[in-house]
Amino acid sequence: MIIVSLQPNNYKSETLITIPKLKHTESNNFFLLCGPCAIEGEEMALRIAEKVIKITDKLEIPYIFKGSFKKANRSRIDSFTGIGNEKALKILRKVSETFDVPTVTDIHEASDAAMAAEYVDVLQIPAFLVRQTDLVVAAAETGKVVNLKKGQFMSPEAMKHAVQKVKDAGNEKAWITDRGTMFGYQDMIVDFRGIPTMRKYAPTVLDVTHSLQQPNQSIGVTGGRPDMIETIARAGIVNNVDGLFIETHFDPANAKSDGANMLHLDNLEGLLTNLVAIRKTINSF
Repeated sequence: MIIVSLQPNNYKSETLITIPKLKHTESNNFFLLCGPCAIEGEEMALRIAEKVIKITDKLEIPYIFKGSFKKANRSRIDSFTGIGNEKALKILRKVSETFDVPTVTDIHEASDAAMAAEYVDVLQIPAFLVRQTDLVVAAAETGKVVNLKKGQFMSPEAMKHAVQKVKDAGNEKAWITDRGTMFGYQDMIVDFRGIPTMRKYAPTVLDVTHSLQQPNQSIGVTGGRPDMIETIARAGIVNNVDGLFIETHFDPANAKSDGANMLHLDNLEGLLTNLVAIRKTINSF
């Protein structure tokens, strides 16, 4: 059974209007954080951003370009971690300036917060690190929107404390992102009962692609189920999630990070078109 939550969320509009360059905020649509897992180079970032922006403008979806300037939480020491902090952050800034779009990146240490805030509009706290008080507070003190990814080990109810840390640091602009919960050692599930719970605390985003990871593989490279992306995304929209998080790439098989669970860029428009139609139906109730 899917439990439908139709409660309004005033937090959503209050935070969205504070983000520079964010368009279509009056469309009554879900907002979208979308882009590659990691910034691999300038050409790939601009190519992905241009395609996503064309789609989101057509469908009137508020859009924030996503890209990690570094990947600090990898299974193996020889895994790709980035092209250099400053180089990647400058690419994020170029995406923003070229296409007049806001950007989001994740941070891993308290010292990353002020540095990244000079380049992006939203700071994201990785799920593994959401209980790290110094990190959350440092992000909050920048004044940026702070996107708190729910730990795979945490209950929806526990996320109210992470949100409260942001508020106690003097920042009212917090989001929660559900990226699945560990199911055994090598699988993830999404408990959709958590969406209405977390929406009581802050605007809530469903991270569709990370929720379909299959972590802890013996080879040290995370697997995934991209064939289930539309299934999970549809369920999130039906449950009135405020935003979606989707990682996409024009060549997932050769992406340097999380390719196994990413959506092929060619499939994004069809997916978002279907989701917008579902949201319009939900909004009519």
